[in-house]
Amino acid sequence: MATLAPSAVSAKQDFLPLKGTDHVEFYVGNARQAAHFYRTGFGLKLVAYSGPETGQRERASYVLQQGKIRFVFTTSLRPDSAIAEHVARHGDGVRVIALEVDDARHAWMETTARGARSVSEPHETADEFGRVTTSSIAAYGDTLHTFVERGHYNGTFLPGFAAEPEDALARPTGLKHIDHMVGNVGWHAMDEWVDFYARVMGFQLYQHFDDKDISTEYSALMSKVMANGNGYVKFPINEPAEGRKKSQIEEYLEFYQGPGVQHIALATDDILTTVAEMQARGIEFLTVPHTYYTELAGRVGRIDEPVEELERLGILADRDDEGYMLQIFTRPVEDRPTLFYEIIQRKGSRSFGKGNFKALFEAIEREQALRGNL
Repeated sequence: MATLAPSAVSAKQDFLPLKGTDHVEFYVGNARQAAHFYRTGFGLKLVAYSGPETGQRERASYVLQQGKIRFVFTTSLRPDSAIAEHVARHGDGVRVIALEVDDARHAWMETTARGARSVSEPHETADEFGRVTTSSIAAYGDTLHTFVERGHYNGTFLPGFAAEPEDALARPTGLKHIDHMVGNVGWHAMDEWVDFYARVMGFQLYQHFDDKDISTEYSALMSKVMANGNGYVKFPINEPAEGRKKSQIEEYLEFYQGPGVQHIALATDDILTTVAEMQARGIEFLTVPHTYYTELAGRVGRIDEPVEELERLGILADRDDEGYMLQIFTRPVEDRPTLFYEIIQRKGSRSFGKGNFKALFEAIEREQALRGNL
């Protein structure tokens, strides 16, 4: 059954204080085209670039930002690189979840001392805007956590990146920050990674859903949500559960060729406007039947938003003891049925929409059936 843990750990207990998500880096087949998609559809602004024009001969990277959300899209300029291998295996996907810290060396030392596998020891880069120290450890699958210490840097992103002039293409959609990022892992691997985040990074169990919470007639999954000490960073970890047919987690693992980031939840203060804007720009969202909305008032109670507007846009609502929340999920943004996005507005609720699970996963199953993967 679902449980909700306290919102934070005492700062004295937090050996890995995180200031939040610094950026998310995607390895993609064509970074220029990926950046264009997120600029036009999501409204993210192009703020920095690194590539041949800046002296980088091996890769090209585009840095996009809106609010506190910062995405980096990187492509290889050569066919035999680690980036190209990652894309060949996984398709376009998340490679790096970068976390901002005050001391990247300390973060690396603390996590590796607790069993993390080091990928990159602490190193400093600098330019005319100051210096940045980074270090990296391995997480699930081919995903990395990079610690970024940028307190002595005033540039747009990182040394080696050139700031871009005003972006005439991107128009903001009201996205504010990353609410949470969900990782999919293999059969019976959830507790292993829950232990990793608790032991190695000092996270705590924030919420737990079992297969009775997240199941339909055909499939099921289990999920545990891990949060850091101040609650700024939340990582739900999903694993498959036994069902009559193939679950969405199994489909993901098959097409991504292993564990990885399944979806990123982006917060907004006005979900009606944000989703309407994104739909107008061609972003496709999952839909639920009309009966979901006829039963909504009885299940959720009074909310500020007109139910007919929620239905028109396909937005879901759920309530817990602290308030309610509104959410909607895109269809996969890749040709492989892997990465997708959640748009979320919290109005007091700290939960993850347990009351929407059945309707949401039935919508995902309808998509799976169309792909022949259920």
